[in-house]
Amino acid sequence: MTTPSPASSGRLLQLIRGGQANTRADLQRATGMSRSTVGHRLDELNRAGWLRQDTGTSTGGRPSHRLVFDPGHAAVIAIDLETRYARAAVLDLAGTVLAEHTAELDIGDGPDRVLDQLACWFPELLTAAGMPASRVCGIGLSVPGPVDWDTGQVVQPPIMPGWDRFPIRERMQEAYAQHVGVCMEGATVPVFVDNDANLMAFAEQRTGHPDCSAFVLVKVSTGIGAGVVVNDEVFRGIDGGAGDIGHIRLHDRPDALCMCGSYGCLAAVASGRALVKDLSGLGLDVSSGTDVKALLDQGHPDAVRLAREAGKRVGEVLVTVVTLLNPGVLMLAGDLSGIPFMTGVRELLYQRAMPRTTAHLNVVTSRLGEHAGLIGAAAMVVDVLYAPERADARLRALAAAPARTTQEIQDNS
Repeated sequence: MTTPSPASSGRLLQLIRGGQANTRADLQRATGMSRSTVGHRLDELNRAGWLRQDTGTSTGGRPSHRLVFDPGHAAVIAIDLETRYARAAVLDLAGTVLAEHTAELDIGDGPDRVLDQLACWFPELLTAAGMPASRVCGIGLSVPGPVDWDTGQVVQPPIMPGWDRFPIRERMQEAYAQHVGVCMEGATVPVFVDNDANLMAFAEQRTGHPDCSAFVLVKVSTGIGAGVVVNDEVFRGIDGGAGDIGHIRLHDRPDALCMCGSYGCLAAVASGRALVKDLSGLGLDVSSGTDVKALLDQGHPDAVRLAREAGKRVGEVLVTVVTLLNPGVLMLAGDLSGIPFMTGVRELLYQRAMPRTTAHLNVVTSRLGEHAGLIGAAAMVVDVLYAPERADARLRALAAAPARTTQEIQDNS
């Protein structure tokens, strides 16, 4: 893929979205382009409906007009897929939830059935959001397993039977076309897939800790995974395996069988699934991480004790993570991420990590809660579709559409 010219419309949009340049004069200074060229590029963006003008603060003369990205000109469908339920929503391009639906959905039913069921929810969601289907610009899907970003496929997921290397993008596009129809530009709706911890970290860092250049989120629910954001970008590793800390081996638990088939994994000892097993062994009626969370909310002594012990085991692993990455924020999220678990994590972390490594570390819990995955999935879609190269390609496609105005393309459902 070629790098766009500094004078491209997509590059101007990037400057406007990032807040680096929000007037015509700012854009001229930032790009070195002439007034007429800036005007031409802005005309392209305005015809697409991607910009709006806000009136700035007056200092005595005429008020300035600020150019801003219009988050209402299109919408994103985001899906947060868990092991036993799923949450789907329609969001605007700023990440505001316009309509939402949550229901039980067993990930073990396999991708065909699950993806088709999700698509069945879309028409009603779009109606509730007041959003015509033609204005959906993309779909973002958060899944509880490692994802190859380039292909959008889940790779060897321990808790997603039948999903390994399944063509999720293509199947989701088929289901969308069957249940909904067209997307914003009259072509196949683009679908993007990533790991849930990655997307939660992306959303939490962007909305609550934008100045943190090294951010780590650890999700502890049915399994255990981490998302890492470095310099405002998700760090995925070579093939999407970064952050899979649930399968780091513990030296003293060779008896603990993990869902991945190995013994001694952190997830086999300290995850929601592991606590379900331990609490069931004590005669309690629990079958999921959600049940464990309910016991923790009630202050059940056995649940509190085991959650704290689980936090200590996770803390053992996080000592290495924190030493390696030296993050400014370590966020705990998921069903187990309450006070008992956090207490255990902090106890081991501050006991064993070098003081210099933790001197400026903030250990916190999720700010966005159950919406983190949805907001992260939507942000992923927007960042890809409105990046300079992709934005320029989309603008060319809009300009090349004969006998159809941009408004017709957006409104034709």
